Amino acid sequence: MSVPLFISGRSKPKITTQQLSVGCLIYEQMDQIDLTGPFEVLSRMPDTSILIIGNEGAPVRDVQGLRLSPDASIAEAELFDVLVVPGGYGQQALMHDQEVLALIREHARKEKLVFSVCTGALLCGAAGVLVGRQVTTHWSARHLMPHYGADLVDARVAVDGNIISAAGVTAGLDAALVLVSLLRGDAAAQEIQLAIEYAPNPVFQSGTPDTAPADVLERFRRKYEPIGAAREAEALRHAASDSVSRDRS
Repeated sequence: MSVPLFISGRSKPKITTQQLSVGCLIYEQMDQIDLTGPFEVLSRMPDTSILIIGNEGAPVRDVQGLRLSPDASIAEAELFDVLVVPGGYGQQALMHDQEVLALIREHARKEKLVFSVCTGALLCGAAGVLVGRQVTTHWSARHLMPHYGADLVDARVAVDGNIISAAGVTAGLDAALVLVSLLRGDAAAQEIQLAIEYAPNPVFQSGTPDTAPADVLERFRRKYEPIGAAREAEALRHAASDSVSRDRS
């Protein structure tokens, strides 16, 4: 049974009263709720500014066609206190995008908070920032985490030092609330939760492979198979490449 929150023994973010900056990455074929869920929460965090950034500074469309526009390009942006890395099918096209990977890598190296949502964790893995870290991601990609040197935890939200990861899609809301509680205190997170009436009570109990009807799960697996195969091939390639690099060093 997945736990709501896992916090590692690594030093976690501390409550601060300082002004905070949040950068949210967008890209073609991303899953918009990986962005808009956390945005809804983090935009309400006291004394916080948010900037939406993209590769070219041009509008993109999410996997369902929603048009999203950045405030700036990656090249124009400076370091943020929090970098939000969403997932979605379009993540696969960025696994070798050096500008995106460098953005993630630099934030992690400077001990800024890197907040992955869903398969955004795969981008963080490709950037090399998950080695030895305890993370979560969408259930369909969890088995790939060890190929990026990460330790998988069965949790909806995982906090391991400056790496915060959310499981699939809607878990970004939970992780964003956790992040607010870590940076501004529980009361601030609870007030935001109340304001957005975030009180999950789903009509259907089909949100995990364990609870979904067998036929529903099978239909999803068939639809997911092409992107799943591509993600697995890339994870295996990454692991093999890392192994060769270690052998040479």
